[in-house]
Amino acid sequence: MRAPGKAMALCTMACLVAVTAYTVALGANGWLWFAWVVLGLTTAGVLAIRVPR
Repeated sequence: MRAPGKAMALCTMACLVAVTAYTVALGANGWLWFAWVVLGLTTAGVLAIRVPR
């Protein structure tokens, strides 16, 4: 895995923790979960791309 992919995966996991903590503390917010799903799909796309060297 390349460095940008690792950084994006780490950011995605950190955002998951933040959204989960927000949901536990203040209640569910559909827009936050929607944004996290979009971020997760984008991360999966970045990790799936294989650029020839």
